[in-house]
Amino acid sequence: MAMGGEQAEVRERFVAGAGVRLCVTERGAPAPGGPPTVVLLHGYPDSKEVWSAVADRLAGRFHVVCYDVRGHGRSTAPAPLRGGFTLEKLTEDFLAVAAAVSPDRPVHLVGHDWGSVQGWEFATSAATKGRLASFTSVSGPCLDHFGHWIKARTRHPTPRGTAQLAAQAAKSWYVYALHTPVLPELAWRGALGRAWPRLLARAERVPSDGYPTVSLPQDAAHGAWLYRDNIRRRLGRPRSDPRAHVPVQLIVPTRDAFLSEHLYDDLDRWVPRLTRHRLPARHWVPRSQPDRIADWTTDFVTAVEREEAQP
Repeated sequence: MAMGGEQAEVRERFVAGAGVRLCVTERGAPAPGGPPTVVLLHGYPDSKEVWSAVADRLAGRFHVVCYDVRGHGRSTAPAPLRGGFTLEKLTEDFLAVAAAVSPDRPVHLVGHDWGSVQGWEFATSAATKGRLASFTSVSGPCLDHFGHWIKARTRHPTPRGTAQLAAQAAKSWYVYALHTPVLPELAWRGALGRAWPRLLARAERVPSDGYPTVSLPQDAAHGAWLYRDNIRRRLGRPRSDPRAHVPVQLIVPTRDAFLSEHLYDDLDRWVPRLTRHRLPARHWVPRSQPDRIADWTTDFVTAVEREEAQP
């Protein structure tokens, strides 16, 4: 099981991504024959600090890496912003970080929210084969799977499928808002950015120690392009065969205000080696449930490593 929550020594460095500089932190160190590397990837509107409690718990067992997604935290933003946050460019960033922190072994990825959306891209892309050992998805679907999920329910409508579509459409209200030009940026750099820590603590019951960071308004403004660069493009034209090429662990918070559990009903079609967990929690489980996330990550990564070591 994962170690306790004592704070581990953190080292910081920068890695050159696809036209950006990515801020990377490490707990523990890679070594030949040593512990595997676990990469923790944050979502929107977060920075790598959302993972700090989980990272400290994993540090006794693994080489733990976190990095700020382009345009977030201490990583630089692409110029121009439009077109700079596509999943293809985010994949290039991930490959650069993986090569820097674990050049000789594939890494295990844990992603939350948009970190999970990215992780699905990495887990189903030929470009990452051999660099990714496993993927743990927390609170974020594959956009291609999502696109096929929508098409299946619109082409062959049933009362149940139509109700699922309507329920998810209601949960996705913020996605429509983020496609509005300029206004989301103004809100995040103004009143919403100032109020967000208080709103998050109240709605999600998460501790605020060192999170969110002072970069939140800028992170959220930049991160709106994650939605604008990818959502319509991928949901409207999903890849025909987005099948995972690594073992996947799925963690689904059952009280998530943004994502329906039914988004994952068809997942066995796309993931041959799938482990599922349901967690009675809200969306920000890296902050509210760090022990559970660390324990499940430890168990899953250990099992995958053991399986891969067998002749």
